[in-house]
Amino acid sequence: MDAVDSSRSQEDGLGYVHIQDIPALNQEHCKMRDPQRVERIINEFVCGGPERMQLVSDFDYTITKQRTDDGLPVLSSFGIFNECKSLPAVFKTETDKLFHKYRPIEIDPHMPKAEKIQYMIEWWTKSGELTSGFPFDQSEIDQMASKFKHALRDRTHELFETLLRLQIPVLVFSAGLGNSVVSVLRQANIMYPNVKVISNFLQYRDGLLAGFQEPMIHTFNKNETVLNGSEYYDLVHTRDHIIVMGDSLGDADMAAGVPASSHIMKIGFLFDHVEANMDKYMNTFDIVLVDDQTMDVPRALLALIEQRHQLRHPHLANGSSAPPMLNAAL
Repeated sequence: MDAVDSSRSQEDGLGYVHIQDIPALNQEHCKMRDPQRVERIINEFVCGGPERMQLVSDFDYTITKQRTDDGLPVLSSFGIFNECKSLPAVFKTETDKLFHKYRPIEIDPHMPKAEKIQYMIEWWTKSGELTSGFPFDQSEIDQMASKFKHALRDRTHELFETLLRLQIPVLVFSAGLGNSVVSVLRQANIMYPNVKVISNFLQYRDGLLAGFQEPMIHTFNKNETVLNGSEYYDLVHTRDHIIVMGDSLGDADMAAGVPASSHIMKIGFLFDHVEANMDKYMNTFDIVLVDDQTMDVPRALLALIEQRHQLRHPHLANGSSAPPMLNAAL
């Protein structure tokens, strides 16, 4: 513990948090390259309280599971759309070809990021061109999404309830299809007033699909710089304590654009090509969770923040509704 941490914890009078006292961070599948750094950030979070926090999360295979107990596949947000019955046969055939061509590139542990970005732009551009020229009803996405509202990571509902109770803004950043993301979150009853979704949304022209709304969001460009000038940015840009969660290396940059003084805890869910990806994930994320299909680690961090907050503000221990500013801004 350095001098700053020591003086702060003494002023606080409530003690310094040690990693060995957090069970969720002491499990075999929980990996940390620099435990001291993780411990230091946790104590910054705890001392700063919920009013300085925000959470930024990927959706596909981060809020949703990477695998289910019964072995059934979990569709991505684009996958949900692609299963809709009214889509033309040629659309399904061609998008399937694109997936099998570009998905291996997206998760390839050896290809340089700069090269991957060009392929991702190709993938999203071609997908937008295919998603044009035919009628489509959003209700089809809702019907398909209803089958996957239970495919969220274990204890996701408890996580989102805590975030709402602590009035912590949540940004769900998805390079997938926003229409599907919002539908799943709504049907799972966690699309709370503090939750904002930035993603690719369908657009229409003369009653027919016309690709996706701008700007294009792909795996390697989704970060808070795209929020500049928005109402949401005005709400969160002063919240300099950030939990970032994702399942791909590009997700680690989702907080890019925040002030350099920010304290950021990056949590990576690793499932594909574990051995080949381990070193890169360990060098990119502060915490790497190997085949963890729960939200136990972010919940543990929020529990520490809430516990300290309640000790400082006992009159708030029963929780309160989000202030009007938070509801209005989201």
